[in-house]
Parts: sequence; structure tokens; C-alpha cells
Amino acid sequence: MRFSIQREVLLKPLQQVIGVVERRQTLPVLANLLVQVSGGRVALTGTDLEVEMIATAPVEHAEDGETTIPARKLFDIVRALPDGAAIELKLSGDRIALNAGRSRFTLATLPHGEFPTVDEIELVERVRLPEAVLKDLIERTAFAMANQDVRYYLNGMLLDLREQALRCVATDGHRLALAETNLDAGGTARRQIIIPRKGVMELAGLFESGEGEVELEFGRNHLRVRRGDVTFTSKLIDGRFPDYEAVLPIGADKVVMVNRDLLRAALQRAAILSNEKYRGVKIEVSPGKLRLVAHNPEQEEAVEEVEAESGVSELAVGFNVGYLLDALGALRGERVRLCLRDAQSSCLLEGEQGENARHVVMPLRL
Repeated sequence: MRFSIQREVLLKPLQQVIGVVERRQTLPVLANLLVQVSGGRVALTGTDLEVEMIATAPVEHAEDGETTIPARKLFDIVRALPDGAAIELKLSGDRIALNAGRSRFTLATLPHGEFPTVDEIELVERVRLPEAVLKDLIERTAFAMANQDVRYYLNGMLLDLREQALRCVATDGHRLALAETNLDAGGTARRQIIIPRKGVMELAGLFESGEGEVELEFGRNHLRVRRGDVTFTSKLIDGRFPDYEAVLPIGADKVVMVNRDLLRAALQRAAILSNEKYRGVKIEVSPGKLRLVAHNPEQEEAVEEVEAESGVSELAVGFNVGYLLDALGALRGERVRLCLRDAQSSCLLEGEQGENARHVVMPLRL
């Protein structure tokens, strides 16, 4: 195996796959990248047995072959080389030589036969949508995923494929985020899959806000996403996601319209004096205004008032201020609608109009 490539051309696919490679591995070969040269292109594959990322790039003076190279060392070397450097890699026995100008590096390799790869997935459904749209869906919902929850099915994101629509949903049991988009051609039947947290985060970092399209291939046990020169594959969480539609509050007839930026700023100030453990802020609604009150164990208090469109009289509900700020950050409009029912019920936050995102925050007892 042998090939030549410009530093910048090699660095881009390395940056795309390096995040998949865990620093601590149970198998030594998982600390390596599978490097395959064929047909004038090099393919770099990284995996942790749960998520696999493959990125390709054109090469020159190539001799076909494959091996595995220590991922972090290769990435650090290429990143440290000067801009515009011409790199040559050549495999000799169980060593790979990397030459660039006056720099010489020799790295140990492991047999490519030891590297685990995902076989062809059993395709169930395929959809296409703009890359920027999928990136936006993930950004609006990923923050609500659980992290290391014993309810393993919450440690990921639900993709709910419907006829003519795709929904992304995430919840940690205390809040829920939902965003959806219409599809030109949806699924033939409703499909629900749960992508693990790491897969979601890798996807979020992969996408750009360009005008390209991505292809989603729904398998029975995997999701595969194709985008240009990159192919992403993730195992799915085998579990049943909660009935998220049942979480959306019914009968939340007490509606408050408020400027989103003003409310965010007021919450951020009130949060300074909130209880560090529970981060509770009480929302008090009255005609024409929204009042925010925060206390802490030192008997300190913060009070903020924000103008609001509301006919609600004397309703007070406590919420985790961090959850409210996350939800407001994921909405896009100038104004936000808060839908409430009573002091024991959750709050539904949504845009003023035409926005396909909704967020639910459970109440705190303050």
C-alpha cells in the first residue's frame, strides 16, 4: 500500500472520523483507523463497535492495499505538519512510513483483518432530506437526551419516520424536545428507531449548513447516513421509547406570549441567585406581565419582571431554569408561547407561529 496526498486533503477526513475512536479501548485495534486504498481513493474507517464513520479522499501515485494505523498519532502528526505539505505514506511489513518534506515518521500497524467493520445493513426504509434541515432538527432536540440513565432507551434520540414527515424527539424524563420536518417522500409505514447518544453527537458535528442532501437508510438494527464522501453507521438502541405524544400537555389553556430574548435574559439573571442544586425559578403569571422569582439557601432573592401578553391571573409554577433556557435557545422566533394549566402541570414552549418545534418542561415543587 502506498499513496501521496496533500495535508489539507487528508486532514479533513481524519477530523471527520477521529471523534469515533475512543481513547480507552478494550481491543487494541479499535485505537487504529482502517486505511484502504483502491481506485485512486483512500478510505479511512473509525469505529468503537457502536458507531462507525468512513470518510474518503482522492490520492495520487497510489498502490492499492489496506492496513490499520494508530488513529490519534496519525491525526496529531498530520495536524502538526505545515500547511500545503505533500504527504507520502508507504506500508512496509508491519510498519507505515509517513514522509512530508524533511519530516519522517514510522508507525506500527496492526493487521487489517482484525479490524471490525459493519456488514451491509438490512435495509427497511430510505429517505433523503437537506443536510441543513437534519442538522437543525438535531440541534433543537439533542440537549434533552439523558446521559447514563438506567433507562437506557432515554440515552439517545428517537427518529420517528411518518408518512411525509420526520420527527426527532429526545427526553431525560424531566423535559422533552421535539422537532419535525416535512418530507417530499416519507416512509411507506411508520418507523421508530433510537440512535445512541454518541451517534447523535457525531452526526451533529458532521453536518454543515450547506445546500447538500443526506440519505438516511433505516435498517432493523442500524441507521446509516450517507453524505458526500462520508458514510456514518450507528447501531440502534434496542428498547421502546416512551409515548412522547402523551407527554405533550393537554388542556394547557393558560397562554402567555412573551419576547424570547427578554425572557432569556431575565432567566439568566434570576438563575444567579437560584439554588445551585435544584436551579429552581418560580414563574408568576398575571395580566400583562411575567414575574420570575429565585431563592437560595442563603435567603438571597432575585426578582425579574417581563412584559407579556396574558389574561391569566395569579398562576405560579416552579421550573428548573436551565431546562427553560435550553428550550428557549432551541426556538427561533422573536416571541415564544408558554402554555400552562396549573401549578402541578408541565409547561409547553413553542414558537409564535409556523415553527415545527415544541418543548415540554416538567414542574418543580418550590
